[in-house]
Amino acid sequence: MPMISLPDTFDAISGLDLHMHSTASDGALTPGALVALCHSRGVTHMALTDHDTLAGIDEASAAADRVGIRLLPAAELSAQWRGVTIHVVALLPTGPSVKMNEALTSQAEARVARSKEIARRLEALGLENALARAREQAGSERPLGRPDFARALVEAGVVPDMATAFRKHLGAGKRGDVKAHWPYLSDVIDWTRQSNGIAVLAHPLRYGLTRRKRGLLLDAFAEAGGEAAELVSGFQNADVTRDLARQLGEHGLYGSLGSDFHFPGGHLAPGSMSSVPRCDVLPVWRHPLMHDFAG
Repeated sequence: MPMISLPDTFDAISGLDLHMHSTASDGALTPGALVALCHSRGVTHMALTDHDTLAGIDEASAAADRVGIRLLPAAELSAQWRGVTIHVVALLPTGPSVKMNEALTSQAEARVARSKEIARRLEALGLENALARAREQAGSERPLGRPDFARALVEAGVVPDMATAFRKHLGAGKRGDVKAHWPYLSDVIDWTRQSNGIAVLAHPLRYGLTRRKRGLLLDAFAEAGGEAAELVSGFQNADVTRDLARQLGEHGLYGSLGSDFHFPGGHLAPGSMSSVPRCDVLPVWRHPLMHDFAG
């Protein structure tokens, strides 16, 4: 099956999604099922970016080979910066280094400790047996994330829906937002660079930062060796995207795109995201390390 090459600019880009999740972390589809859905939707280039793990890559890669999709090994790594939880997508064209594998083991241990602390805090808010309830929602022994606790809160009738769970209890700055276990942003970027990878700042518009503070985050990110940021994550206002593009240009960062897809039936789907307004930001697939992936 002939491989499709990516264009040199964001103009009319389609068939690409560099931020998606599977059951290896908090997604609803197995890696193979996710690849099948991507194929059915015309996605030709994808990255599987499960939280702090590469556990789904082998299955996804085998499925992608069967249907002619280019798959990029990746992971979405949790970090902290100035008291804010920040996510970094590590794109790994040549696969992880020994250092990255060690780091992912450390991240898994951090997630276990964090889960216990989140459970303790939510039990104080009225969610009995919070850890067991979250594990039931996860349906496997993978490390737990905040969405598992959010679903547990909904199932127990503490809140009416996931959005309320995050707004009241699990969102940034709320009782269940535990960040002390995460490594520093600079460490996560260093792990990525040691794997000959590209550190991408995930969804920079979602951290509740002012434009000035987002600029400070981009300063720190670029100074530590980060090379790209998600110019578009899912659906967002075109004017906001233009402003973000200006900030990426000021910091010399590449732009990436992703749906942040987790489950079918929501407003997001693989390959579905806002279009990119005309800008001078270079696509991350123009990075020299991405030549083989871009085609």
